[in-house]
Amino acid sequence: MADAGRARKIADRIKVLIAANVERIVKDPDLGFVTITDVRVTNDLQQASVFYTVFGDEAQRATTAALLEKNKGRLRSFVGGQIGIRLTPSLEFFADAIPETAAHLEDLLKEARERDAAVAAAAAEAQYAGDADPYKKAEEAGEEPDDVVWDTADLDGNDADART
Repeated sequence: MADAGRARKIADRIKVLIAANVERIVKDPDLGFVTITDVRVTNDLQQASVFYTVFGDEAQRATTAALLEKNKGRLRSFVGGQIGIRLTPSLEFFADAIPETAAHLEDLLKEARERDAAVAAAAAEAQYAGDADPYKKAEEAGEEPDDVVWDTADLDGNDADART
């Protein structure tokens, strides 16, 4: 069993090989503009998951997925000849959801910006419900802070220390 570091190095090598040669190996004009985004190889080097994106509409994506599945053996043979390990990993192709996720995040950010602008506009037009400063000040009420009478009863219950 190989270690995770070796599996990562082989995955990087497979990614570069497939990305650079997919158009040359598949040789089909219906193949869309394919970008290999990631390759993950199991630690036992038996399976390689190849993630890709296709620039185009849904029909173009479906056609490209069918072409990659059809030419999976040719791509595996090419990779096996280039990396030179005893067992070539079998390839599985998965359409990557990065563009859809990015579009969804952009929509959420746009909605957040619109809501922030609405809150800022509402705050700019807002007025106080009462006075600007709702707290009474002692000077405004005509009281002096020293006019307060404190009743400090003794802890024993005696009223001897009352301040007036």
